[in-house]
Amino acid sequence: MVKAMKRDSKLLLSLHKLNHVFVKFAVSFLLLGLAFRLFSSDSIRISSQLETPPVSERKTESPVVSVSTQAPVSAVSPVNENHTSDNVAEKCDIFTGDWIADKSGPAYTDESCHVVESHQNCMRNGRPDSGYLFWRWRPLDCELPRFNSERFLDLMRNKSWAFVGDSISRNHVQSLLCILSQVEQAVEVYHDEEYRSKRWHFPTHNFTLSVIWTPFLTKAAIFEDTNGVSSSEIQLYLDKLDETWTNQYKNFDYMVIAGGKWFLKTAIYHENNTIAGCHYCPGKNLTELGFDYAYRKALQLVLNFLTRHGQKAFVFFRTTTPDHFENGEWFSGGYCNRTMPFKDGEVDMRDVDRMMRDIELEEFDKAAAVGSENGVMLKLLDTTRLSILRPDGHPGPYRQFQPFANDKNAKVQNDCLHWCLPGPIDSWNDLVMELLVNGEKYR
Repeated sequence: MVKAMKRDSKLLLSLHKLNHVFVKFAVSFLLLGLAFRLFSSDSIRISSQLETPPVSERKTESPVVSVSTQAPVSAVSPVNENHTSDNVAEKCDIFTGDWIADKSGPAYTDESCHVVESHQNCMRNGRPDSGYLFWRWRPLDCELPRFNSERFLDLMRNKSWAFVGDSISRNHVQSLLCILSQVEQAVEVYHDEEYRSKRWHFPTHNFTLSVIWTPFLTKAAIFEDTNGVSSSEIQLYLDKLDETWTNQYKNFDYMVIAGGKWFLKTAIYHENNTIAGCHYCPGKNLTELGFDYAYRKALQLVLNFLTRHGQKAFVFFRTTTPDHFENGEWFSGGYCNRTMPFKDGEVDMRDVDRMMRDIELEEFDKAAAVGSENGVMLKLLDTTRLSILRPDGHPGPYRQFQPFANDKNAKVQNDCLHWCLPGPIDSWNDLVMELLVNGEKYR
């Protein structure tokens, strides 16, 4: 019996050692498996990063042209530190996308905003359709937030902003005023004799907003009435900036500046105190230099001033605005009666607009590099491609009050260049706001 007990104890001891070995093996196996899993997980993650480029590197097709509109690297936005992004790593081209249906409609109406000029007040003037009000711009690879009026005014406390350019700039500033009026009404404190340049003040935020009418940005003698009828050729000085805006530039913290359609008009070009040539001046015995020559010269002069002046302003350079005249121009019976946005591939840019935009992008790229070195924040506001998709957003015949009230077949002048308010131009301010508070995402 003693032998049996010894035999059993030896058996138990052997089993105990065997279990101990098994446990050690099992633990080792689990640790090995865990290490392999961690290694393979990292391998898969690293592999996926190499195979799938970030959003900013993915190629997207442009609805109009393939020229890149990505703004060059520039200084840090002065308001970027106050903005918290849900995804600061997200990058995309916010100027490439589609107009999508939006049931929420505009942020204001002609009744809630009282600064809309009569020529853009399509609701009051009797435009019968309202579908053009229910679209919003959506970039292809990211979401574009709605304009936040309260946040904008908080950021602009004790600041000054100016829109510098032609009547499209005035159209744009009216859109911004209407959006902001839902939070605070601005007080008009200045206007020039022709009411083309104006200034407003937001007393609660001590924010000043101006529009400065200077269609060429350079010095010019213009002989044209309010209906666009000329009595003589424009005299354009391509080596002298318009002091109407340059003398005020030091007062601005922010600015949106743009040129464009006025350069297509007949003009005599002056340089170095002599006549250098002209654009479309038959019978004058002058060298035809073309509008593109003048536009490039003017932009070089403007951008050189902005980047080397010494004023550390935040400047948006807005690209040219396409029109949508069909079967003629504004002076020859052209009209725009479409009621829906274009889709990708349904419309192309006109040659003159493409030439202007190419010049803009080329000169902007050169200027942005200089501005970055000199501490000037220069941002591209490329509204051309998203605007060309909105032939439905213009006043057309409703630039006048009730144009067909007395005669349904009346022949009236159409406006297919400016924008109804409210209308597509309101989305330009969504872009401005996003670039202002989160511009580092869109380098």
